[in-house]
Amino acid sequence: MKIFVPIKRVIDYNVKVRIKPDNSGIEQTNVKMSINPFDEIAVEEAVRLKESGKATEIVVVTIGPEKAQEVLRTAMAMGADRGILVTTEEAIDLGAIEPLMIAKCLKSLIEQEKPDLVIMGKQAIDDDSNQTGQMLSALLGWPQATFASEIVTEGDSTTVTREIDGGLETLKVKMPAILTTDLRLNEPRYASLPNIMKAKKKPLDVKALDDFDLNTTPRLKLISVDEPPKREAGEKVENVDALIDKLKNEAKVI
Repeated sequence: MKIFVPIKRVIDYNVKVRIKPDNSGIEQTNVKMSINPFDEIAVEEAVRLKESGKATEIVVVTIGPEKAQEVLRTAMAMGADRGILVTTEEAIDLGAIEPLMIAKCLKSLIEQEKPDLVIMGKQAIDDDSNQTGQMLSALLGWPQATFASEIVTEGDSTTVTREIDGGLETLKVKMPAILTTDLRLNEPRYASLPNIMKAKKKPLDVKALDDFDLNTTPRLKLISVDEPPKREAGEKVENVDALIDKLKNEAKVI
């Protein structure tokens, strides 16, 4: 089984996000970048499937600037076999290249690579779109199972367990299929130093987004990015009557 894992380079989740002075976007100069956490979970799951003998090759792909090679090398240090970098200097996180265009680019790559399974994060932590996996499924005409908290492959099918309101839902899809991962699926491993050194020698294919003949003109326009309003301090009340009075006359929620 060949597994295809799209990943995204995002601002590290430990970094406090800062907005540019002109409110045009997020400040990324000299900011630590890393693999999107949900995508890291997808890489880990693919590696586990390979270690269990159910997969033979893992291909990771990302779309972004030349610096995005770093996240591909990290994924290969975790256990992926090779990487594909589709270069573009457009700001993917700011909507200059939207999820639909990403999905169309991934579709072209998948038609070339012909994987049996695509595992990807359910969403990126920068734009939180949660759209690419579903769009890719529709473009390819493949079945999808989103928000996976457990994945079991058997023969030509995959069983996915996902958390829903009030319980668990189990889906069985025939491969090839698109799976998106949730936080509870696994805990990604740390790449060891020997594996980091080995990853530098693994093959990395570089393509240009312009070569895919896609219309990358955005359908949405980013007007401005603003800080959320500061949360006001709470207030203690002496008794229930005072609480009801404030809820009724000040908060006006009852």
